[in-house]
Formats: sequence, structure tokens, C-alpha cells
Amino acid sequence: MKTYIVGGAVRDEMLGLPVSDRDHVVVGATPEQMLAQGFRPVGSDFPVFLHPQTHEEYALARTERKSAPGYRGFVFHAAADVTLEDDLARRDLTINAMARAEDGTLVDPYHGQMDLRRRMLRHVSPAFVEDPVRILRVARFAARYQDFSVAEETMALMRSMVASGEVDHLVAERVWNEIAKGLMEKQPSRMFVTLRECGALARLLPELDALFGVPQRADFHPEVDTGVHVMMVIDTAARMGLSLPARFAALTHDLGKGVTPAALLPRHLGHEEGSVRLLKPLCARLRVPNACRELALLVAKYHGTIHRADHLRPQTMVTLMERCDVLRRPERFQDLLAACEADFRGRLGFEQQPYPQAGLWRQALAALCAVDASAIAQDCTAQARVDLIPERIHAARVAAVAALGLQTGTTAPPSPALANSTPGEDLLPPIRFD
Repeated sequence: MKTYIVGGAVRDEMLGLPVSDRDHVVVGATPEQMLAQGFRPVGSDFPVFLHPQTHEEYALARTERKSAPGYRGFVFHAAADVTLEDDLARRDLTINAMARAEDGTLVDPYHGQMDLRRRMLRHVSPAFVEDPVRILRVARFAARYQDFSVAEETMALMRSMVASGEVDHLVAERVWNEIAKGLMEKQPSRMFVTLRECGALARLLPELDALFGVPQRADFHPEVDTGVHVMMVIDTAARMGLSLPARFAALTHDLGKGVTPAALLPRHLGHEEGSVRLLKPLCARLRVPNACRELALLVAKYHGTIHRADHLRPQTMVTLMERCDVLRRPERFQDLLAACEADFRGRLGFEQQPYPQAGLWRQALAALCAVDASAIAQDCTAQARVDLIPERIHAARVAAVAALGLQTGTTAPPSPALANSTPGEDLLPPIRFD
């Protein structure tokens, strides 16, 4: 019975990165022997155990055989005669197929150390094509390790998996799980660019794929291409350290630009409505968590209005904040402002520009919160005019925001919202989350 540290822990140690989790492979043991030593079994597909003291995972060495389409279509074999090399052969990339013995010896049968030096993401064996999740994992690793490239032969295999329809068997939960992880990497744009290069983006997120090649006004968007803009936005969100809901909102805020009629280009009047219309079925298809879905809908709907803070009437600002439920969900409103800042700065030449609009909204929010709604309600109740409570609270909030004198119309540098709006336009149709 021999134990090895495998996979990501070995890889990150060799890259000089912090190691948080360690996975272990046990060679030459049976489940009964593991139980006899106090290991606790977990998992139903194959024998995995938790160490009685450290609670780290120890899996018996195993092989796998493709039995049906999709990532679930595998039969696993774990036995004492399965070698370490057999176990490592089933892994996705060479840099993840290394192991370290208890005495520190490196076991590297598939040249992962060489690919680390070459900064290369390369598949271990032709069996790579059997698991479509590996396409997403390669793309996610591209987002994590920005100076790594996908090997040409690995990209060719990924394209063949898309062409054969293997990627269509991915279940929503796995797709969302990998997308969520990719969005939280250092350069999330590389995940989606990699998926687009192999053709998987058009199958998994066709609404996003449709943005590439769609022009915008160069005076507001020097990068011009909408897809390029969205990639810049999510990378800006990553540099800002935003939450997953804010990063997902940044990814999906401009989906409506992919369906702008050609006659309107490069303007995208009303694209916010189109973004909401496309976003709802996308979230349903991928089973996006409610926190991500609701913030994404708010950002898609209102990012143009947020950008125009100094052009709006106080009543419009108050109405927007009320519809965002700022008193009960203040943290969500802050995420909305952060995603809009990423949108503003995710443009060529605007990466380091300040975003004064967020400050204006925070001032307005503070004024709104300072209104004593309870006192207004008590006064209306004393006058037997309970029906006037909502109206009078709203009016008091508008007056409080108006007293700030935020509406100057001089916010600089130019907001992208001005490229797609009519001067003076500040109507706010309500949004439905269902």
C-alpha cells in the first residue's frame, strides 16, 4: 500500500503557488484495508475516503471506461492491481497528471513538468475526448494561468468534441459550475476566448458568442467590437475583485447588442430590453443561482441609466433605487454599481479612468436612507390617510435627493450610455425577475 499526493497540489507547488487542498491516491489497497485503518468512505461512484485525522481525500487508484455519451457515461474500476501510472493516465492534462511519493520523489510519466516549463496545456491521452467537461476545464485553466497556451493538438481534440456533439451532452449544473469558477479566475476572458476558439461557446452560450463582430460607436467604444468589450469588462471586474454575481452580470449585461437590427448599427438603442429578454432563458437553461440571475437582470436593465447619473431627475434616481429594493438589499445595489463601473472602464483607453457616477449614486442612496419613513407613516396614520404613505415617502426621498444638486450633466469622461440613449430620456420601465 503506497500513498501519493496527486494533481493540482503537485502542479501548484511546482509553480510556486499556494496549495490549499491536497488529494491523495492510494495504490495497492482495498476498501476493507482503508476502513480497517480508520478512513471514512465518501462518494458513491468509486472508493474515496477521508483521512481520520486530516480529513483530506484519499482515493483508491482507478481506471475508467467510456460507456455512454456525456460526462456521466463512465464505468470505473478500482482494485489493488491498478498502478499509479494507470490512474494518472485517465487525467485531463499533463500538468495535472503528476504525483509525489511520500519520500518526495516526483512521478511524472506524461511529462507534466516539461509542459509546466513550456507553459503548455496539453492532454494526457486520446481518452481526453471521452469527457466533455474537460473542454470547460481547459478553458478555465487558460483563465487561471494567463501565460499558458493550449497545445494545438489539444485544441484540435476539443474542436472534434464539439463537432461530434459530445459537448451537447453536458448537463446545466456542470456548465454553470465551470463558468462560475472561470469567472473567478485572474483573467476570465481567456476562458470564453478559448471556448470560442474551439466552437464550444456557440453551443453553450450562443447569446455571448453572437456579440463578437458586432460593432459599436468608436467614439464611445474605441475597441468597437462588442464581444471584445465584454471580455474587457469581465477582466476589469476581476481586477476590481468583484463578487461572482457582479462578474456574471458584467458578462451578460450587453447580450441585447447581439440582436440589434443591422440598420441601427453601430448604435444599439433599447439594447437593455433585448439583454433582459435573452438573459432570462439563459439563466433558466444553465440553472443560474438566484443571486447571480437577479443582479444580472438589474445590471442588464439599468446599466445605461446608472451611467447617466448626473443627467437624471431626482425622481428617476429614487424610482430606480426603490425598484432595486435598496433598503432591504443594499449589498446588491453596491454590486450593481460595481458591475457598471467595470462596464464603464472595460473600454479601450478607459481602463484607469475614474467613475464618478458611482459616487453620485451613493450620495443619493445615503439621502434616501436618511428619510424617516416611520415618522411619515405615523403622520399619515394620525391624519387617517394611510393610503398616502407610499406616495409621501417617495416624495420625501425625491426631495432629499434633489437637495443634493447632483444633476450637472457634466460627468466626464463620456459614458457609453450616451451612445445609445436619447437626450433627456430617463424612463424606467419596471423589471420582472420571473
